Amino acid sequence: MKYFGFLIFLVGLISCQGPEPRKPVKVNSGSSFKASIERTRALLAKEEKLIQEIIARDSVHTYLQSASGSWYYYNVKDEVSTKKLEPNDLVTLTYNIVSLSNDTIYKMKDIGIRKFLASKLDLFPGLRNSVPLLKENETATFLFPSSLAYGYHGDNNKIGANIPLKSTLTILKIEKQQEGF
Repeated sequence: MKYFGFLIFLVGLISCQGPEPRKPVKVNSGSSFKASIERTRALLAKEEKLIQEIIARDSVHTYLQSASGSWYYYNVKDEVSTKKLEPNDLVTLTYNIVSLSNDTIYKMKDIGIRKFLASKLDLFPGLRNSVPLLKENETATFLFPSSLAYGYHGDNNKIGANIPLKSTLTILKIEKQQEGF
C-alpha cells in the first residue's frame, strides 16, 4: 500500500509537466516572400525607367525629386510667399489624376475642392507626401510610381493594380488653426 501511494504520487508528478508545443507540419522557407520582394523591385525599376523617359522627353519643365520618391515640376511657383503648411493647419486643395500616358482618370472638377487638416490628409500616399512641398497658391505636377499611388490594390474604381500616376496639385489656401482644434 505504501508503494502504491508512492507510485500514484510519482505518476501524478510526472504527468504535471506542461503541454509540449507541437512542431509545425510545414516549414516555410520564405521563398515566396523573397519572390514578392523581387517582383516589387522589378516593377519599381520599370516604372522609374518610364518616369525618367518622360522627364527626358520633356524639355519645357525642370523636374525635382522629392524625398518620398516622386518627381515634380512647378506649374505656378510663388517666390514671395513663405506660408508653408504646418501640422495643425487647414489646407484647401484641388487635384486631378492622370495616367502617365496623359489619359484623364479623374478631373479636378470631378474630385472638387477638398479641405483637410494637414496632419490628417485623406489622400493616396504620394499625394499626401506632396502637399507639404507646396506653399499657398502654388501648383505642381507630380509623377508617382504605383507604390506611391494606389499600389497593388488600385482604387476599386477607375485605377487598376500597379498603375503609376500623374497628378496636378494646387494648394488654394492654408489656414492657421488655433491650438486645441
